[in-house]
Amino acid sequence: MGHEMAVNIKDLVAKNQDRWDNMKLDPDRQATLEERANVLVKAKPRFQQVYAKLEKAGYTDPQWWFIAVCAEREAYGPPRCYNCQLAQGDPLGHKSTHVPIDRGPFLGPDAFDRGCLDALIDCPPHAAVWHDWTAGGAATIWEEYNGLGYAGRGVPSAYVWSGSNAYVSGKYIADHVYRANVKDVQEGCMPLVKAMMALDSSIKFEGKAGIPYIPGHEVKTSMNYKGPAPSIWQIFWDNFKNL
Repeated sequence: MGHEMAVNIKDLVAKNQDRWDNMKLDPDRQATLEERANVLVKAKPRFQQVYAKLEKAGYTDPQWWFIAVCAEREAYGPPRCYNCQLAQGDPLGHKSTHVPIDRGPFLGPDAFDRGCLDALIDCPPHAAVWHDWTAGGAATIWEEYNGLGYAGRGVPSAYVWSGSNAYVSGKYIADHVYRANVKDVQEGCMPLVKAMMALDSSIKFEGKAGIPYIPGHEVKTSMNYKGPAPSIWQIFWDNFKNL
């Protein structure tokens, strides 16, 4: 996740909806987009497991495909992502050093799930309480998830639009470090989800463009998903697996 700036979110939703309505996939990157989309769709049961725990905690947003695309962007998707924090791609077993910092460590057999819930509920932008799932709304919460630095500069987010005609160049190469001449070669969220939609008809944006904006940025409870301290044997096993 990156640096947040003063941005009118309602206007950004409308702008991102327009980008989606006019989006075309980059022909040179379509094969890679389809390949990664296939990996994510095949991993649907694993991300549905995370969603089930999110729902059990009282949150009905976001859907599994949002979580899957975050895992792809933050940690290059399955199988690598299962050893990483969803919030910023840092290792599960260590405190995070990238924004958001000092998350974790997450240990034990359900470490990935708890890391996901921590990212979605307790970390800005608190995606678990976002309610606008039009195309513009989904693009915007993905953009907020990465940080509003692009929107603050008035340019399309590489994180969201890379791999489409909505994006040309410009990338945050590190937290708070922007380079206008660098092109993001990783697949963006909206091109990825479009490729996923071609494989799984259940993936769809809810509502229509122009619906009233629902902020939904207040966390309704303070929840910590680090869970109870693992046993000494669990710590030994987790460290042994990483040798």
